[in-house]
Amino acid sequence: MFMATRFTVVCEDDQARAIQMLARRYGIAEEDVLRQLIELGLDDIEERTV
Repeated sequence: MFMATRFTVVCEDDQARAIQMLARRYGIAEEDVLRQLIELGLDDIEERTV
């Protein structure tokens, strides 16, 4: 079992619109878009530090 931590993200209007557009395009929740973007960003950072 894993523990979940909840974060609050504050975005500029243009970033919020891009997140909403991606959610609509792929038929997923905005929270899922954010989760995937964070995961991709963390993966990228990890690859750069190895």
